[in-house]
Amino acid sequence: MDSHMDPGQWITPDWPAPVTVRAVTTTRQGGVSQGPWTSMNLADHVGDAIVDVQANRARLTERLQLPASPLWLRQVHGTRGVDAASTSRSVEADVAFAARTGVVCAVLTADCLPVLLCDANGTRVAAAHAGWRGLATGVVEQAVAALQAPGAELLAWLGPAIGAEAYIVGDEVREAFLDHAAEARDAFLPAATGGWHADLYQLARQRLAGCGVRAVYGGGFCTFTEQQRFFSYRRDGVTGRMASLIWLLET
Repeated sequence: MDSHMDPGQWITPDWPAPVTVRAVTTTRQGGVSQGPWTSMNLADHVGDAIVDVQANRARLTERLQLPASPLWLRQVHGTRGVDAASTSRSVEADVAFAARTGVVCAVLTADCLPVLLCDANGTRVAAAHAGWRGLATGVVEQAVAALQAPGAELLAWLGPAIGAEAYIVGDEVREAFLDHAAEARDAFLPAATGGWHADLYQLARQRLAGCGVRAVYGGGFCTFTEQQRFFSYRRDGVTGRMASLIWLLET
């Protein structure tokens, strides 16, 4: 697993990103929320007390010394990408990108796959929310395109998502990927109880490779099985969301 935990139990990607790029994924630890949202829930649409969500977001901004509050998207399992520097709050999208300092791209997840991207020059960054629907319909391709650089000049990091052992899907999910590329069959294994174990990490790597992105890091987490560390919608139903953030520093 290409990552390391900071002292507060959040995750800093272990990837050879330029020094101008900063990225972090939160865990469920470090916040003030109670009940099923304990404790670092950063989503305001999951039933948690808004005052606690606001406190968690303020804690996030302060602790990471963010240059601005993150752009919080209204994620819809689609492929739309928006420029974080010129977008109003609460826009419907599943990709945020930036080519300037002073803005923070972010996606919220609790089983879906967060994909963080940057260019090798450290001048552009993007964050994508990639559940199976987004992966199947091109959210990774949209995020790559937003960076306006050849895939060979990009780096990607795959954050915490549900692992293949815990993620069982139906035939329609498998077919959605096979319709795009036959190689997707390698990311599905038959489940003993019916359906298929789906490997979101492998599916994302395949899509990135299709865009020419070979420098891919991260993976190996499982939000479902690591209950003390991660929120998981499939495990708990009512639960919080982690944030994966990426931004550019002043040079």
